[in-house]
Amino acid sequence: MTFMPSAVLVDRFSSGAAELSLAAGRTCYSSKAIRPEDAFSFSSSTPKDGRDKGMGILSVISDAGHHTVIQHPHYVFLINASRHCVWSFLHSHPFYNSEQVSQRYVLVKPESFVIPPLEGSSFEIFESTVRQQMKTYEELIEILLGEVKKQGAEWYPAQKRTMVWDSTMHKASMESARYVLPVAAKTFLYHTISGLTLHRYRKCMNSMDTPLEARLLVEKMLSAVSDVDSDYARLEMSDSVPLEQTPEYGIFMQLFGRELNPDGREFCHEFDARLGRLSSKLVAYEASAEAVLAQSVRNIFGATSNILDDASAIELVLNPAKNNWLVSTLNVNPHTKLGRAMNCVHYTFEKKNSHTADSQDQRHRMVPGARPIIAGHYSSEPDCIWPEIFYNVPEALDKAELCAKQTWQAINKLLDNKVAFEFAQYLLPNATAIRFTESGSLLDWWHKWRMRLCYLAQKEIWTASRDEVLQVVKVHPNIGKYFGAPCHIRDMARVHKRCPEGTRFCGFDVWNNDLEMLERTL
Repeated sequence: MTFMPSAVLVDRFSSGAAELSLAAGRTCYSSKAIRPEDAFSFSSSTPKDGRDKGMGILSVISDAGHHTVIQHPHYVFLINASRHCVWSFLHSHPFYNSEQVSQRYVLVKPESFVIPPLEGSSFEIFESTVRQQMKTYEELIEILLGEVKKQGAEWYPAQKRTMVWDSTMHKASMESARYVLPVAAKTFLYHTISGLTLHRYRKCMNSMDTPLEARLLVEKMLSAVSDVDSDYARLEMSDSVPLEQTPEYGIFMQLFGRELNPDGREFCHEFDARLGRLSSKLVAYEASAEAVLAQSVRNIFGATSNILDDASAIELVLNPAKNNWLVSTLNVNPHTKLGRAMNCVHYTFEKKNSHTADSQDQRHRMVPGARPIIAGHYSSEPDCIWPEIFYNVPEALDKAELCAKQTWQAINKLLDNKVAFEFAQYLLPNATAIRFTESGSLLDWWHKWRMRLCYLAQKEIWTASRDEVLQVVKVHPNIGKYFGAPCHIRDMARVHKRCPEGTRFCGFDVWNNDLEMLERTL
């Protein structure tokens, strides 16, 4: 186990990044298109003078903030880092594409964890706690398996008839057991970003919550790019912001005078009181949303209200029987004129996820969230969200809660040993509650809800999505009535093959049931 993240550059554009960026920039002011191989060619300039002049142009463009030019180059990295760093840094923005190993479907191995730079008794406390968490994880897989098979037969009847039933149920048991694992667990991922995003990483790499790990990771990414595109990598390379000079750190210290919020527990209690029984609560929306959406559709066609009333206009954009773009699994709505009408309506929710569920939730990055600095929410007692199935198996719940209690005791011991919270927090389990505000357009909520109301979606996100849709139905019934799982939407469009998942079809006729009546344990 080591704290050192890794980043290997596995692919990039064949053209040099500086050549590509400069060619794009020069084309904007040229009577002809400039090819990358000609980017540094200027009349009456030597090759060296041409390159100096070209890099000077790129620097001026970059310094002025005209960054679309340097956004063209892209890089693909194979990264190994902690899940906490991925959650806090790599996936906390919309400008990336990632594919990472899933804890839902891949068994976690004992060596798959990072340990921060600790020494002596602090190192021993951390390592022994990870071993206990791993032991509990392995025990929970076996304890939960019987109940998982029982629930699986009820909720996924079609799966029971397949040859992979036992393997599927074992994975479902792993999915629940992983809640006790620490966020220090390693993950491998392919991570594709533009060169512009890489420069932004350089600027922000010392941000809370994981400044050291993020810095080490970004430095490796930059080093790999420097080896192949040295001129491009040097752009904007001197302006990373030290942690102490970031606004978040300064405000945190001004509010609390220390690296932990002493009132974290009180904040969490207030937040939970606002949510009540909900996992996600609608806190802001436009009262006129239905009228705005309807008029947006009329504006597309140049139709007046006397020939296209509000309900009919909304049906044209949201009813898949009228708008067959909605049936496509490609999510082409942002590319269609009808779909873009949904950009004109917005919803904002306060919500509470476990760390592991939120790591999936944030992958819907066009529905961005204002996620917390963990040090602002931490209290000295366990603060966890457990899978619902734990409450059907008392032995599993007791074992998970005991593990959480021991984990918080270990974190508190580390803090007593003067270990920085930055490092102690890596012991927090996947079950740790994350409280935040999330907001997005109807266009992007529609896509998220369609994906996450599927019975194959992770249970916690499914529950939050159902809470969200049912609240929208109450305030905007002409909008909300068209939301549902992929099979529900395809049923409205009268598509014969309702489930797009093929052999992974759950076997339950979700499309024939009101969302309010649907329930899941798994």
